[in-house]
Amino acid sequence: MCRLLGYLSADSDITLRDAIGSDQLDAFKEVSRIHNDGWGVDGINTTHRAAHVKDGGAESPEVFESIYRTTEPAFLDHNFESLASTPARSAIFHLRLASSNLPLIPENQQPFTADGISFAHNGDISSEDGVNLVHNADVLVTPYEIAQTGGKSDSAIYFAHILHFTQLGHALDVAVEEAIAALREQYKDSSYNCLVQTKTTLVCANAAGHDYLADRVAEVYDAYGQREKAKDYRVIRYKAIPSGVVVASSGFDQKEEDGWKELPKNHILVADSATGTFEIRPLAA
Repeated sequence: MCRLLGYLSADSDITLRDAIGSDQLDAFKEVSRIHNDGWGVDGINTTHRAAHVKDGGAESPEVFESIYRTTEPAFLDHNFESLASTPARSAIFHLRLASSNLPLIPENQQPFTADGISFAHNGDISSEDGVNLVHNADVLVTPYEIAQTGGKSDSAIYFAHILHFTQLGHALDVAVEEAIAALREQYKDSSYNCLVQTKTTLVCANAAGHDYLADRVAEVYDAYGQREKAKDYRVIRYKAIPSGVVVASSGFDQKEEDGWKELPKNHILVADSATGTFEIRPLAA
């Protein structure tokens, strides 16, 4: 179970500190004292060199993707401050709390990235009797498609479903909806909250299967004396910023008077990096 934070800005590259402010950035970092099984960030950044130049290799792009993942918690990693202060057109951050006894290895750190798509997930995809998706051979995607993600977790299999539908030519937001629908056929009560981005689009899905707090998450928060902070654990909120949007899991102050609004359950937010505009709609059935 994890914490997600993403932002997009159309007019210029901005830092995470710019997007949410120093106080909220510090509060987000503090969340990693509990979600301490590593962290990662994937950013879409404007290039510092001339774009569309043919210099013997590939033509230089307008933007480049940068990714960082580690099993070290963010609050102990000196790279966190540096990367939170790195300007990006859009970025997704992930604080991990490993679930279902899945190994703490670099391959399972998020965001995952493949085919120009990056992905971060908050949730556990398991059956009613607690058997995780990784033990199910009867899934839509092939072992090859799962291997494309570079991961070995239920989140990696979820991402593989999104890649499956994008490779069929479906738009990113549609592929996210289709992946959720396909997995819900077997795991209807699991959580599929996620952030997905490309060079042109940021997608956030609020697709928690239930509202109650899982016992194992409650136990972790209880151990830190912070059960109160877990009461809205599955909530995702968003906030319009100049020429863009910020979206985030709960865990730090996201007050309505500061512009934060709750993304309704079973809804998807889709933002355009060219214009900074975004739409919110119900997930397709």
